[in-house]
Amino acid sequence: MAELRSKVPQGPVAEKWTRYKAQQNLVNPANKRKLDVIVVGTGLAGASAAASLGELGFNVSIFCYQDSPRRAHSIAAQGGINAAKNYPNDGDSIYRLYYDTIKGGDYRAREANVYRLAEVSNAIIDQCVAQGVPFAREYSGLLENRSFGGAQVSRTFYARGQTGQQLLLGAYGALSRQIKEGQVKMFNRHEMMELVLVDGKARGIIARDMITGKLERHSAHAVVLATGGYGNVFYLSTNAMGSNGSAIWQAFRKGAFFGNPSFTQIHPTCIPVHGDYQSKLTLMSESLRNDGRIWVPKRKEDAEKIRNRTMKANQIPEENRDYFLERRYPAFGNLVPRDVASRAAKERCDAGFGVGDTGLAVYLDFADSLKRLGKAVIEERYGNLFQMYEKIVDENPYENPMMIYPAVHYTMGGLWVDYELMSTVEGLFVTGEANFSDHGANRLGASALMQGLADGYFILPYTLQNFLAGQIKVPRISTDKEEFAGAEKAVADRIDKLMSVKGKRSVDHFHKALGKIMWEYVGMGRTADGLKKAIGMIRELRKEFWKDVRIPGKATELNPELEKANRVADFLELGELMALDALNRNESCGGHFREEYQTEEGECLRNDQEYMYVATWEYRGEGQYEMHKEPLVYEELEVKQRIYK
Repeated sequence: MAELRSKVPQGPVAEKWTRYKAQQNLVNPANKRKLDVIVVGTGLAGASAAASLGELGFNVSIFCYQDSPRRAHSIAAQGGINAAKNYPNDGDSIYRLYYDTIKGGDYRAREANVYRLAEVSNAIIDQCVAQGVPFAREYSGLLENRSFGGAQVSRTFYARGQTGQQLLLGAYGALSRQIKEGQVKMFNRHEMMELVLVDGKARGIIARDMITGKLERHSAHAVVLATGGYGNVFYLSTNAMGSNGSAIWQAFRKGAFFGNPSFTQIHPTCIPVHGDYQSKLTLMSESLRNDGRIWVPKRKEDAEKIRNRTMKANQIPEENRDYFLERRYPAFGNLVPRDVASRAAKERCDAGFGVGDTGLAVYLDFADSLKRLGKAVIEERYGNLFQMYEKIVDENPYENPMMIYPAVHYTMGGLWVDYELMSTVEGLFVTGEANFSDHGANRLGASALMQGLADGYFILPYTLQNFLAGQIKVPRISTDKEEFAGAEKAVADRIDKLMSVKGKRSVDHFHKALGKIMWEYVGMGRTADGLKKAIGMIRELRKEFWKDVRIPGKATELNPELEKANRVADFLELGELMALDALNRNESCGGHFREEYQTEEGECLRNDQEYMYVATWEYRGEGQYEMHKEPLVYEELEVKQRIYK
C-alpha cells in the first residue's frame, strides 16, 4: 500500500523552499539528454512545465486533446494573477499573501506548499513581463494592480479581462521555442487513456489519436499530469466543454491517492442559467466586484415584479435596495471570498428576493462607478467582459445592472501530492488544478493562474530533477514491455465495451442527469441525507449508463461521442467519491457547506478537532474506496474562525 509522506523540509516555513533547493539532487547536462519526460496537458501548468524542462535539456513529449495548445482552458481565465510585489505600497508581503491564501482556504491546505506559492509569486510576474505579456500599466509606467476577494490589498496583475489568454500565449511562445529546438515533441489531438506502471513506477501512458482512433504507447522516465480540474462532473459549469477528470481518474485507479475530492468552488459571478438546453455557463470575472455593487430588492413585492417583468432594476429607489454583502461584511464588502459571496447570494434568492425570470439571480450594478469614474475608465478595465455579457444576455450593462448567480468554476480537490508535487505513484507528478495542494477548501480569486505557473516554471524543474537524478542509470523504457501491452489491451477492451452497449440514450442524457444530482445534493448546500441519496442515485445511473448508452459511429475514426462517453463513465465514478468525501466530513469549511454545521449567522462551522486533515482516498475497485489522513499542522499562524466582517 502507498504511504502518505508529505516530504516537507524541516525548519521555519519561510526557509523550507530555500533549504530544499540547496540540498536537492541535480542532473548534469549530459545525463539530461538521456532522460525522457511526458507532460499531459498544455494549459498554463503543462505548457510552462514542458517549456522549462525542455530548456533544462530533458527530452519532453507533451500531449493535448485540442488541435492547438492555445485552446487549453487556461485561456478562459479573465481577471488576473496574484503576486506579492506590493507595487501600490498598501502593506502587501509574501507573508500576507500566504496568510490570505490559508485563511481563504479555511485552514485546510498544507502550510509549506502555500508559503512556497507566495514566495515564488513575484518571479512569475517578472517571467511573464520578460515574455511580453501585456499587463495593464498605470500612468507612471508601473504595472497596475486591482483587488480580488479575500484580500484587503491590491495584488492582482491583469491584462484587461483576458489575463489567462495573454499568460497562455506567453507560455505557448516558450513552449513553441522548445518544440522548434527539438527538445519538446508535441502530440495534439491525442487523449491520455491510461497510465502505465513498470515495477510500481509511472513509466508512460497509452494515448488515443483522436483523428484515427489508433491507440499509441509512449514511455518516459517520469510522467507529469497537468490536466486541470473536474468541475464538469456537474455538467453545467464555467469550464470548457472538453475539460474532464479522466487523466487523474485513470491515475487514481492505478494507485495515486485522491485528495479532498468534494472541495469544489462555486463562483459567485456567472451569467445565470437560462434554459434546459444549455451546455455550459459563462463566467463574469471576479474583478468586476472591484467596481460593481451586488444587491437585490429589499421588498419581496419588488422582486416579484421584476420576475414578472413589470418592473426594471433602475426603477427601484436606492433606499429599497439591499447591498447584502456590504451589509453583512462591512470590512470586505463585495470583495469577500467566493464561497462566502456565493452562499450569501443563494440565501437571498432562497428567501424570495432573487431577480430574473427564474428568481435565481442577483444584480451586479456599475451605476455608482460609472458616475465616479466615467464610462471610458470602466470600458478600459472591463470592456471585453461588458461586451460578452451584452452578446449573451442582450442587455447593455452600462445602462442596466448585470444579473449574476453562482456556478461551478474550479475544483480544489485533486490527486494528492507531496511537497515535491509527486503523487503516491512514484514518478507521477501532478501540477496545477489537477492536484489538491494549495487552496484548501476554497481558492481565492486570481490564484489559479499563480499556482499553474508557479508549479510549471519554478517548482517542478527543481523537484522533478531531484527524482530524475536517481533515474540516470535507467535505460530508455521499451514500449514492448508487457505492462504497455496490458495497459493498451485494457483501454481497447473498455472502448469495445462502450461501443457494444448500443442502447437508446445519448451520452449527454446521462451527463445531464448526473449534473442535476450533483448540483442538487453535492453543490452549494449539502446534508447527510442528501449526500446518501445522491450516492444511491449515482450508482443507479451508472448501471443504467452501461446498459443503455448509445454511441454512434466507429471507434476507429474521429468520434466525439466516444470521447464524451469515456469521460462521463469516469464522472459517474468520481461523482460518487465526491459525495462520499462530503458525507465523511461532518463540518463546514470553505466551499464544503454542510447545512447541519453552521453558525447562528449562517457561516461555516469548522470542526478542527476532528477534521484538521487532508482526506486522501485510495481506489479499491469500482465503488470501493479507503480513506487515509494527512494531518494539517500550522506552525506560523494561529488557526481561528474566518471572519470577513
